[in-house]
Amino acid sequence: MIRVPAEPAGRLSDAWRHCVGTGRIELALRRDYQDSLALLQRDIGFRYIRGHGLLDDGMGVYRPYDHQGSRHIHHAFTYLDQVVDAYRELGIRPFLELGFMPAELASGDQTVFWWRGNVTPPRSHQEWADLVRATLRHLVDRHGLEEVRTWPIEVWNEPNLADFWQGADEQAYHRLYEVTAHAVKDVDAALQVGGPALSPMSDDWLDRFAEFAERRDVPVDFVSKHAYTSGPAQHVPFGAHQTLAPASDLLEQFATPRDRLKGTRLDGLPVHITEFNSSYRPDNPVHDTAFHAAYLAPVLAWGGDLVDSFSYWTFSDMFEESGVPTALFHGGFGLLTHRQVRKPTYHLYAFMARMGPELLARGDDHLVTRHPDGRITVLAWAPVDPTGETPGPDRHPVRFSLPIGAAAEAFVRRSTVDEEHGNAYTAWRHMGSPRSPRRGQLDVLHEAAEPARTHRRLPVHQGRADLDLTLARHEITLVELTPIADETPPWWDEDRLLGREPS
Repeated sequence: MIRVPAEPAGRLSDAWRHCVGTGRIELALRRDYQDSLALLQRDIGFRYIRGHGLLDDGMGVYRPYDHQGSRHIHHAFTYLDQVVDAYRELGIRPFLELGFMPAELASGDQTVFWWRGNVTPPRSHQEWADLVRATLRHLVDRHGLEEVRTWPIEVWNEPNLADFWQGADEQAYHRLYEVTAHAVKDVDAALQVGGPALSPMSDDWLDRFAEFAERRDVPVDFVSKHAYTSGPAQHVPFGAHQTLAPASDLLEQFATPRDRLKGTRLDGLPVHITEFNSSYRPDNPVHDTAFHAAYLAPVLAWGGDLVDSFSYWTFSDMFEESGVPTALFHGGFGLLTHRQVRKPTYHLYAFMARMGPELLARGDDHLVTRHPDGRITVLAWAPVDPTGETPGPDRHPVRFSLPIGAAAEAFVRRSTVDEEHGNAYTAWRHMGSPRSPRRGQLDVLHEAAEPARTHRRLPVHQGRADLDLTLARHEITLVELTPIADETPPWWDEDRLLGREPS
């Protein structure tokens, strides 16, 4: 029995909802993307959204032209305005990632992804700085300086990987960062600029980034990196399978920047994990499963103790880095499939959004909070075996003694997601894995994605209610307990529903 104290241990961090990832931001021009983001914001409510491609050719910002025998640069913001306006209308702000390189500004032709983002340095750092200044000045003119000051500005993405930055040239990245940071501050000294947006396993870059920033007196307002736990890809057609480290490895990665930067000029700066997930592959079926939600539950429960934000990569399967997806469920990063089918991990985030601000208890398989109105919320999850050697326990019991207060009874609402409930992936597999589900099949999948819900009463003794839960394999469950103020009239008698005389 876990005896939950009545006095809070503190406030529950909401760093988990500070930011969420997206496929390249050009996709925000599509209806399915905007419908998905609207659902996400209704149920969860993220504050910021981050994706690649802000300055890529698909956004059409950098537009050189020749006129009367001389070369000129025109900066166009038609698509940028549509994207940012759509975000703000849905109550979310951009976490600006500056990249990739416009082809006509690039020093080379190396690209990454199916949509060919150019990953080479600029052939003119002056023109790159002009592009950054023009873009930010336009955003300030359109949205106001006080608003844009709240938008973090990240320089590039994973420059430590040769696929994302030509040759993984650290000195070239430092030069790009320096030019970019000063260009940002030219627009306004209070704009937030940071980096280096590192992939896992390259933490030595953090040490040298701190040394470079101090040596060159370069502005750095926050530090960013990424976290994943998957091993090498085992490829199959249109998919990949990978081993996973325990979810605690993600928390260890979250802790790395602050540990390594102690005593440097960057010590104490905000730390943003601007991408995290289990697998770094956009075609790994583990993303679609109930296992995945139970696997990540402790990360959401504890991650805010370590960083200022950790951004799930990504909110939607509207994502084309490896090409256009070949099926509705294809192992995409998204919390949502195309057509807004909710995955189990979506429900994990929606459950977190219903937790209270007061942290009462937290452990390896549970999180307990309280709302200002006295409601108690319990998030519990079944343990998983990330090695894949076992399926995890069939049943996982957990018992709580919960502080309810002076009421005689508590109303209990339980929402459950496991292998069979709140799990459209299982239903999709049962219906034969249709690559392009028909309308009726989509209706079934949306129905299957609903969590199972039950309601009951619990007695309260001396201000406490005992809650016994038995979780199924890979289950996450949210239990909400509300003190009952019973308003049943004294003449009401359930035994007389069919007109029987009172006994």
